[in-house]
Amino acid sequence: MSRTVLVTGGTRGIGREICAYMKAKGYQVAANYGGNDAAAALCEQETGVKCYKFDVSDFDAVGAGLSQIEADLGPVEVLINNAGITWDAPFHKMSKEQWDKVVSVDLTSAFNLTRQVWEGMRERGFGRVINISSINGQKGQFGQVNYSAAKAGLIGFSKALAQEGARKGITVNTVCPGYIDTEMVRAVPEKVLDSIIATIPVGRLGKAEEIASMCAYLASDEAAFITGATMTVNGAQYIAG
Repeated sequence: MSRTVLVTGGTRGIGREICAYMKAKGYQVAANYGGNDAAAALCEQETGVKCYKFDVSDFDAVGAGLSQIEADLGPVEVLINNAGITWDAPFHKMSKEQWDKVVSVDLTSAFNLTRQVWEGMRERGFGRVINISSINGQKGQFGQVNYSAAKAGLIGFSKALAQEGARKGITVNTVCPGYIDTEMVRAVPEKVLDSIIATIPVGRLGKAEEIASMCAYLASDEAAFITGATMTVNGAQYIAG
């Protein structure tokens, strides 16, 4: 039987591409989403991936969502924590609501999901947890103190948890995309986008399938010795030391 993958924030952008890629690799795939029913319906129609609506920042809602996924597809063996939002502001204008909301969705969600699949992974002696961070979690970004802090937190989360899962056959890794050619990025004004691309040594935006292929590799048996790693996929825009 093929393994079950859950991708949070899986109905649009990078998440949707990860879902489609993993399904093509033969996995059973569940896509989580928070609110856009139209995008979820289109995702199901075009990819055949079953979508589940629940709030990843709510521990109890996550538990209910996971119970439904397990009933439909079996226990989650590969968890890809991709859900994320931005709510940008210079720090001196950032509200507590902006801080709390972004940290809850982008970081606390990883605890909410991983904690509730972790014991099953330990019992089965296999698990893959892949956390989607960001180039801005590595280098920081003006106006994104909340987002950068949350995405940097995912890196520390992965490094610590990798040590706990290692002897139980569970790997925990982070993928840090750079600027990827998605609908959200393409909505940036042309002059601003051109200035961003000018800072990318390979001279282009990344492709969503390049993130998806990295996730598929980390989920595979071939990647069993890779854990606690931070994989940068950014065209050399930022090279971590």
